[in-house]
Amino acid sequence: MALETAAQAKGARVIVIGNEKGGSGKSTVAMHVAIALMKSGHNVASLDLDSRQKTFTHYIENRHAWAQQKGLSLAIPDHHYFVEKMDHPTAEDEEADANALVNQLTALAYSHDFIVIDTPGRDSNLGRLAHAMADTLITPTNDSFVDLDVLATVDREALSVTGPSHYARMVEEARQKRAQSGVPAADWVVLRNRLAARDSRNTRSVGQCLDELASMLNFRCVEGLAERVIFREFFSRGLTAIDTLDARTLGIRPTLSHATARLEVDALLNAIGLGGASSGELSEARDAA
Repeated sequence: MALETAAQAKGARVIVIGNEKGGSGKSTVAMHVAIALMKSGHNVASLDLDSRQKTFTHYIENRHAWAQQKGLSLAIPDHHYFVEKMDHPTAEDEEADANALVNQLTALAYSHDFIVIDTPGRDSNLGRLAHAMADTLITPTNDSFVDLDVLATVDREALSVTGPSHYARMVEEARQKRAQSGVPAADWVVLRNRLAARDSRNTRSVGQCLDELASMLNFRCVEGLAERVIFREFFSRGLTAIDTLDARTLGIRPTLSHATARLEVDALLNAIGLGGASSGELSEARDAA
């Protein structure tokens, strides 16, 4: 595998959104990260490795269609999707796919500042490779023990972490491959998504387990996105909470939910270390909220 060659040659920072649990909000996070980076003046490519669902790709397609329909100038990344051989692939098939992905990333890296990759909600050959190539790995996880199961094994009585689970072990293997290639360690960020508005014993217990696991596996745990209908509504029009919050862009009159989501996403992006909206944009959102 040409992992070392690709890593050394690339000029872009690779941001991978990964979790083997479906429904964790990976594509929503990927879209918001890509658009935020573009609004900060960066040249961004995006890549969808989920060749079955293609949620990220559909999100981008919806954005193109909405911009054309409304005559809007929306920031849109240079988007690609990769079709992986999934029906009983041979070792040769997997090697060919892996080499093709490395070549595509290397080519994109020469003309872009960032590459944002959305991975499948399942174990896959290319998903594992993408994790090994990540400079920043963002793992959204819903705030529940159901979703925590892919990261940690938990003592059912004490509700404490007893060890890493299958996805966390895969990330560790990817990190080891990266270290063997002489590449600096990836910054792993776990996002607690769909946070409840009210504190609860479950929320506190999940938080304590994630803190234990963070110390064990060396990742940062930050608050992600709350459970808001507005984030699901954005998808059909390809919009994000950091787009211009006016009636022309949204297609509806902006509400308090739009402004609150904007502030929430900006706080998330700053916590990850990717920046967010300008001070003027934040001031407008705060006034609206």
